[in-house]
Order: sequence, then structure tokens, then C-alpha cells
Amino acid sequence: MAVDNHPRSLTFSTSYNFRDVGGYPGLDGRTVSWRRLFRADSLHRLKGTDLETFQALGVRTVIDLRRPFEVEQHGRVPHSEGLDYRNLVLEHVDWESVEHSGDIPHERWLADRYLNFAEDGQAGLAAALGVIADPAAAPVVVHCMAGKDRTGVVCALTLSLLGVSDTDIAQDYALTEAAMESLTAYLLRTKPELVHDKYHMFDCPQDAMLLFLRDLRERHGSVEKYVRDIGLSTAQLASMREHLLTPA
Repeated sequence: MAVDNHPRSLTFSTSYNFRDVGGYPGLDGRTVSWRRLFRADSLHRLKGTDLETFQALGVRTVIDLRRPFEVEQHGRVPHSEGLDYRNLVLEHVDWESVEHSGDIPHERWLADRYLNFAEDGQAGLAAALGVIADPAAAPVVVHCMAGKDRTGVVCALTLSLLGVSDTDIAQDYALTEAAMESLTAYLLRTKPELVHDKYHMFDCPQDAMLLFLRDLRERHGSVEKYVRDIGLSTAQLASMREHLLTPA
């Protein structure tokens, strides 16, 4: 159960899935700090009052997990003085090339996609987690297109390293479900090809995240061992826990 000291979901007119991941119980009775790490859908639409609201959060670093062609096609967060933009690509198999058979439960299909992120996207995941671990980079926003899958995996790994339970991680992931209605409505108006015949890509069943975390541990021993295997150091893990958890 999260400690609710701040609104978790932040309201923008052109960003549909912008959330704070703070407030969850973590290691040693500590709590994930608020206003240090945010997750979001694509930020290229921010302008006017929305951009002013975003800038008021004091964000220092934006981690964009999208591939270069996505950034080129849709744009990136607006340039702003003092804002460090990092396009840390999370490589993965193109989802449209993967059959979505009715013989495979949807939760299993999604979890397999996330496991693919963990294998093919190791460089991007290690880079993103390294930035999140750096207190000088905070507050950080990590995002992809919908803020659900690539962003969901980065946030799940981060929260797990901070000692957050799988149940809370899965519930945080599933909060995206409420944002999908407005996001898909926007996409249907502007880029319907991103939605038609792809509705299964917008679901957020908690079991998908639970399966992913379980399977990652079965493959690598633990989430911490996995992130060490892909390049995170002891010092980076300690730094992440120091600045993203409330003092003991």
C-alpha cells in the first residue's frame, strides 16, 4: 500500500499517462521518495500551460526509451534550459512481427515481450537505470510512447531494486489502464494506424508484470543479479537506494 503524500497522477491536457512512482514501501521500512522519479507517455506534445506545469516540477533529466525513427516521426520533449534529454533506446523485437495467438494467454504474451526487453534491450536498460541511480540527474522522467511497456519495465526494475513488493509494482503498472482510454482516443483522432488492430498492445493486466518479474528471477537468480549482470555497479545500486528512498 502506497503512502499518498502527493497526487500520483499529474494532469496534463496533452500527456495522458504522467505519474509519480513515489510513496511505495521499500527496503528497511523506508519509502520511495516523491517527486524524484516520474513515468510518462511521450512528452513531445507538451506546450503552453502544460509545458509550464512540467517545468514547474523541476525535472532535470528526461529519459526517452523510443527508437530513433519514433523520435523522428513524433518529436521529443521541447528543449528547455537546464533540461538534459537522453534518448536511451531500449532495443526489442518489433511487436507487430510477433503473433498474438488466442492459444496464448494475453498476460503471457505481454510478459514474453518484457522478457525480450530484458534480453535485447540490456544496453538501454543499464543506461537508463544508471541515470536513475544518479542523484544529480533527479528529478527524472522516463517515458516511451504510451508509458506502459518499455517505461513499465524500467520502473518495475527500479522499484524492485528499491525493495518494493511485486504486488505494488504490478498495481503501479496497471494504473496505466485508466490512461489508455484518453490516449487511444487521441491516437484514433490523429494517428489511427497506431491503434487499429493493435488494441491488445494497450492492455495492462497485473499478471503480465508479475509473470515477467517471476521469470526474470528464474533466469537470473534475482532482479539485483540481473542488473549487475547487465552492468550496474554496487556503487550505483547504493546511490539509487540512497537518493530514491526516504531516510531511515
